[in-house]
Amino acid sequence: VGSGSAASLSRQVQGTGGSSAVSKCSAAARGYIQDRFLRLLAGRRRRRAPLIHRGYYIRARAVDHCVQDFLLKTQSLPRTQILSLGAGFDSLYFRLKDMGLLHHTVVYEVDFPNVACQKATLIKGMKELSALVGDTGGEGLGAITFSGEDYKLLGVDLSELSELERTLEEAGLNNAIPTLFIAEVVLTYMENTRSDALIQWAAEHFPQACFLVYEQVHPEDPFGHVMQQHFSQLNTALHSLAQYPDCEAQQRRFLGKGWTECSVMDMNEFFTCCIPEDEQQRVQTLEPFDEYEEWHLKCSHYFVLAASKGMEPSWTPLLPSVTVPCRAGPVGMTGSVPAAACARLSGVPGLRRYGHHSALIKPNVILTTGGFGEEDGQHCRMRNFHVLSKHAGCWEAVCVTQNIPDKRWGERLYHTVSCLSDTLALVVGGRTSPSSAGLGMLWLKFPQTCNASGPGDVAVEFVSLEPAAEEAALRWRHSTTEMTFKGEKYLFVYGGRSALEPVLGDWYFLHPPELSHTEIAVEGPVPESRHSHSACSWEGGVLIAGGLGAAEQPLGSVFLLRELEHGFQWQTIETHPPLVPRYSHTAHVHEGKLLLVGGVWFHASAVPGVTVIDLMTGLCLDYVINVEHLEWPLMLHNHSSVFLPDEKELLVIGGGGNCFSFGTHLNPEPVSLSLSSILISH
Repeated sequence: VGSGSAASLSRQVQGTGGSSAVSKCSAAARGYIQDRFLRLLAGRRRRRAPLIHRGYYIRARAVDHCVQDFLLKTQSLPRTQILSLGAGFDSLYFRLKDMGLLHHTVVYEVDFPNVACQKATLIKGMKELSALVGDTGGEGLGAITFSGEDYKLLGVDLSELSELERTLEEAGLNNAIPTLFIAEVVLTYMENTRSDALIQWAAEHFPQACFLVYEQVHPEDPFGHVMQQHFSQLNTALHSLAQYPDCEAQQRRFLGKGWTECSVMDMNEFFTCCIPEDEQQRVQTLEPFDEYEEWHLKCSHYFVLAASKGMEPSWTPLLPSVTVPCRAGPVGMTGSVPAAACARLSGVPGLRRYGHHSALIKPNVILTTGGFGEEDGQHCRMRNFHVLSKHAGCWEAVCVTQNIPDKRWGERLYHTVSCLSDTLALVVGGRTSPSSAGLGMLWLKFPQTCNASGPGDVAVEFVSLEPAAEEAALRWRHSTTEMTFKGEKYLFVYGGRSALEPVLGDWYFLHPPELSHTEIAVEGPVPESRHSHSACSWEGGVLIAGGLGAAEQPLGSVFLLRELEHGFQWQTIETHPPLVPRYSHTAHVHEGKLLLVGGVWFHASAVPGVTVIDLMTGLCLDYVINVEHLEWPLMLHNHSSVFLPDEKELLVIGGGGNCFSFGTHLNPEPVSLSLSSILISH
């Protein structure tokens, strides 16, 4: 690498440090983290989205958890030291000093020379910071840009190991005392040979040492592709990922380079296992939030690692504090399902959306409504409907623009659409923003001849509900399923969430066409509250599968609401092997088999494909989706799907979401999954 390009590369990497300081500062301002020093060091202020706040909260929490554990375990020792690699504008030293945790610990921070100089200037110019370091002249020499009694700031390129070693020695680093190394999203920006050398050097030169790493993992799944692309576009490629793609590889890396103990957790596991329940609840209620999928995907793509050697007692900060099944093992795949893009539909931008709903209004004709997506080159809540129909084996689509008063349609997300005849459908619930109340119900009326070549007009009428049924509509991420009781047709509205309740477990029986709320007795074990589950009609009853439960934990239960003589009964369907807990999937029933499509689960080793549950035997088989013929990452959450039983074809429309700070990914065109090989009729 020539010096010019090396300099520009270091500038790009420094940029990531600056933007992460701004994000941490925004998270602190909203009460996620307690840190009064961030605003002094971050420079510019900018309010970030709730998803970003959560992401930086978990990062700060993981690092703090391990650092404080190190200080606690070594508090009886006369002297210890912390070496923060690529510290940027982090406030760690000031926070620990302010909390009185540095009685016998010196903190060394290393970053690029110009970053270290900027930070030194900031500290000297700000009374609140310089007062904490204590006035020891503070002027550094050469690479030492700031030198306090228990705080040294060094300007060195981490990839120049001999220079790093020389400067640390000059600054007074003592190889003989217990040392904690911190690398918070740092090593991955270095060439692997150089980061490996640094890890090995630390193990070889420090007899009693601990090493803390927080960075990215799982480059190969759809979210991982979007994440990698983002960092490549910033010209800050993530080098570690190719060689160390998962937590196990990172663990082997440290154990093979001189560290004797090493534990690692992804952030879903850390949040569930190492953060007390009351703190989880506090964070979950700090601001209106409805991006669960992206939060859990972000967490499955970052890990925290704690390695140590020579420590007595041994350093194990990543032991679960709660007895929950933390580590999700690998999911065994039975086979694969081929995916093919509907290339003819790639020119229809309105099909790039998520949080929408698609319904089969008659054979081979699909109506797609609502959601968030792409319209006129802009990302927005979708007002237009789309009609898809199949002609001569090919799907065609047309946009149906409506002159709808905004209040009525409300550009909604996470609603349901139930077709009651080939000219009539009912829209239930949905939301605009997560802090708004639900949006009520609408009738959609379309002509009998409606298809993609001549959709005609879709008339929208507001439904005025009796007071007893109103609550049924003020929700989103719920399900609405057609069912029968005593030969009459009903709609069963179940679960979801509302602006006031993060998760609902109630249900309503609505009798069309007047949609009156009917009291029908239900017995049996009541399913735990959930949203983002799936619901299908089966034998007059309703099958509920998965969902996200009260503590934002995915559920793996399957329930059947079955008709009895005087009402209904909840029955648990036992699956074996047990269904991997998931949510944000879609579902269909075909010849006694429940098909679950996509979704989000905590098993980072694979993404959910198609799961087939035999409703007679409970046998549960997972199939991976073969995406080799797709030229883009297929994200199967917040999608919609329609099953065509004759062709055993599943059409997946839309899907994707806001991928943390890496940009929005919308599946560019609908995808057809051929299920004929896995649905062999017996």
